[in-house]
Amino acid sequence: MKTRTILLFATALILACPVAEAQSSGLFGRNREIRELKAQLDSLQRAYDSLYVDYQAILEPVNADEIQEDDSTYVDFGTAYSPESIDSLFVAYHDHQLQSFIGFPFDDFEEIERDSLTTNIPDSVFIERLNRMTSFIPLTFNRYVKNNIIRYTEKFPSVTARIISVAPYYLPQFEEIFDEYEMPVELKAMAVIESALNPKAVSRAKAKGMWQFMYTTGLRYGLNITSFVDERYDPVTACRAAAQYLKDSYMIFGDWSLAIASYNCGAGNVRKAIHRSGGKTDFWEIYNYLPRETRGYIPAFIAALYVLQYYPEHGIVPYQVQLPSHIDTFHINRMLHFEQVSENIGISVETLRELNPQYLHDIVPGTEREYILRLPYNYSGLFADREEEIYKYKDTLYFNPVAIDKIKEGGSTGSGQRVIHTVRKGETLSSIARRYNTSVDNIRRWNGIRGNTIRVGQKLSIYGKSSGKSGGKSGGKNVTTDSSGSQIYTVRKGDTLSSIAKKNGMSLNSLLKLNNLTTQSKIYPGMKIRVK
Repeated sequence: MKTRTILLFATALILACPVAEAQSSGLFGRNREIRELKAQLDSLQRAYDSLYVDYQAILEPVNADEIQEDDSTYVDFGTAYSPESIDSLFVAYHDHQLQSFIGFPFDDFEEIERDSLTTNIPDSVFIERLNRMTSFIPLTFNRYVKNNIIRYTEKFPSVTARIISVAPYYLPQFEEIFDEYEMPVELKAMAVIESALNPKAVSRAKAKGMWQFMYTTGLRYGLNITSFVDERYDPVTACRAAAQYLKDSYMIFGDWSLAIASYNCGAGNVRKAIHRSGGKTDFWEIYNYLPRETRGYIPAFIAALYVLQYYPEHGIVPYQVQLPSHIDTFHINRMLHFEQVSENIGISVETLRELNPQYLHDIVPGTEREYILRLPYNYSGLFADREEEIYKYKDTLYFNPVAIDKIKEGGSTGSGQRVIHTVRKGETLSSIARRYNTSVDNIRRWNGIRGNTIRVGQKLSIYGKSSGKSGGKSGGKNVTTDSSGSQIYTVRKGDTLSSIAKKNGMSLNSLLKLNNLTTQSKIYPGMKIRVK
């Protein structure tokens, strides 16, 4: 048997390892899978070495010319997938993940619990630095906190540098909000562990924004979510909602660490952990009874606070970012397109998007209600001087009724009529999804459900155009006939001209003509509109 045959056989064994599949499916994004991959490669390398030794005695002498340099069937896996190259791929993967926020490199809680990461910095230095920090929230030091600090400072310094780069813009605004609510300003660090200060972050569970609100929780805390606007993406508005959530949790538990933990897993899971621990009310005493992800949440929070203060001591240098030092806020009560603003005062649309990430289609829908527009201070004078001119600029182009209707019809995740479904005996998420003509994933997302477990009597929010067979009221049930025989629709909260037309089987244009209205006309609950 020739050496070439053995090499090709060993290569075939190694190729059986799903390296390409691992790369395409994102296995490099998780440490556990990387270790498994390395272990498989090591095992296959040992198998190859063993084969080589076993057959060495019968191998013919090797002729170097026999293996061509361009022979693509030969792969030196010992070099191609060395630990160093795999670590490099892992970091590159997570750099990409930060930009798109499919995942985040500091959320491998299994590794944090299992491993003891090492550093040249003595524990005493970490302890002394944490003790020097002023905090209403206890800054405990243990191996879980240490592991998180090492990951921020040594494992992923480039990611941390990006966080530090935008922190001077966002964190002072968060501090002001928490101070206004008379809450510890250290809570600002939660935005770091939730989203890496990325205002457009979207988690796998479809939590959105820098403060990672689920749809129903966002609505519960006053965030506006429509076809045009999703205030979960507004860091400042969402921070206010987060402050209210945390204040409510603190009123329940009387402890900031538990309030922070409940932000991650919900108050119900914290209560369960307290009960299972025999009534303990300290985070570290109920640690083992909390969900794994939540166990890692407080250590990550403490590490984030540490890094925000001590990153220079670890040689982390912020990137240069173009975020304005001062922002002016305008109240908008008319339809306004970012391009109207851009073409009149010279600010880029991209800058408008960065400062106003809550507007999903570059449109401030001021006719629905009053919204805000944030502008760098050096553009605010120009906007104020030309405001009327800006509103009128190409308004028939930007607010074409067909285009506006298309946006409204497209809706947003979870938009539409809401139905509260009470789970009955024998029902599953699949059967409920079939009943309401939606998907299991949608029901999970709307209700913050992670697995498939639901209980009898549980209330589920279901959203959709008709919300299935037991959907909400139809337009016809809200229609009366006046003395002239005309059908009159009474506007309800949440109605739009487009939705009223749909409910009553009309085109939007027909509805507008019948009532002498335009697409910019305001409607309000209780208003009477002719239909049919």
